Amino acid sequence: MLILLAAFGADWSSPAAGRAATEAIAEKPSFQGRIERIDPRLRARMSGVSWHRGCPVGFAGLRLLMVSHWGFDGAIHRGRLVVNRDQAAAMLTVMRKLFEQGYPIRQMRLVDAYGADDHRSMAADNTSAFNCRTVAGSSVWSEHAYGRAIDVNPIENPYVTDAGYVSPPQGAPYTDRSRHAKGVIHGGGAVVRAFAAAGWEWGGDWAWPKDYQHFSATGS
Repeated sequence: MLILLAAFGADWSSPAAGRAATEAIAEKPSFQGRIERIDPRLRARMSGVSWHRGCPVGFAGLRLLMVSHWGFDGAIHRGRLVVNRDQAAAMLTVMRKLFEQGYPIRQMRLVDAYGADDHRSMAADNTSAFNCRTVAGSSVWSEHAYGRAIDVNPIENPYVTDAGYVSPPQGAPYTDRSRHAKGVIHGGGAVVRAFAAAGWEWGGDWAWPKDYQHFSATGS
């Protein structure tokens, strides 16, 4: 709106001003993103929270993504994800594609903001990646522990079992995947295709359970 108002307020009698106003109207918001090493300050924040001794990947094997994304409010926000070093460039490309598609993400904070508690993070509809934890109910490392998985808009894309269990519980209305609500991911849709182009698979394609929020490099 500010761009349009500036254009309407331009001196259209001047050819140069007219061209500048036209260029301003045509200008689109651009994606901003970068990859950073885990610096000492972030390392201190993550230690004992999302990362601890015994994790399958060390800080040297992780990278911080700083990216812009569209929010549910229609505004551009800045988000952060920690991912595996070997997947960082590919995930930066995926985030760029989601931005260019206009796909909204409610928020994108490191899981440390929730004490590395997945349930708290999901309840906040938070999109996150690295978290050194095991698969629920097992002693097997989750792909999140390697920084090779991302959960996107968990409320709109919940984890669902064939017995009717839904996580997070607020996602129950979204078990109906025919809904075309904001943030919902659909099979074969633009979000799935963006991750697939990077070689990542979607939990919504599993037989059962369905993990509609989950994308990973290994498909697990």
